[in-house]
Amino acid sequence: MGSWLKRRLWEPLLGLLKAGISPDRLALCVAIGIVVGNIPILGTSTILCTVIALLFRLNLPAMQLVQAFMAPTQLLLIIPYVRLGEWILRVPPQPLSIKAGMALMAAGIGTAVVTLWDAILHAGLAFLLVGPLATYALYRIFRPIFALAAAQGGRPPAAAPLPPQP
Repeated sequence: MGSWLKRRLWEPLLGLLKAGISPDRLALCVAIGIVVGNIPILGTSTILCTVIALLFRLNLPAMQLVQAFMAPTQLLLIIPYVRLGEWILRVPPQPLSIKAGMALMAAGIGTAVVTLWDAILHAGLAFLLVGPLATYALYRIFRPIFALAAAQGGRPPAAAPLPPQP
């Protein structure tokens, strides 16, 4: 598994460093890709990554690569996001399970959206609160990792870091 991840994720990201993307920009792309890849509303992560990349002139292939790798964790985090949204809004928890959610999806996306509307809103609210903080924390974690990788790859780290994101 480790060599597969290295070949499919790490090496393409290093290739972007070698191609000229700064470690700071790559760290931001990876952080956003991870966070948006875990959005608790299925079917929105690819479109949202594309819009963010185009609006802020970020590297779309890096963001899409990372967000695609987040599919398993996206499914695992839906219910915790729903529960956090319910807790924030102080509403009683709805009976939810991954199995029931997948059965609803099989019945059709329209049926699933109508049935799970409150849960989608609760999860979306929680994501809107957690997302920016998680992006900033991940950016701060990945920035020195990519700076070191760039230095070891023969390219010095970028001199001017991006300003912190709110």
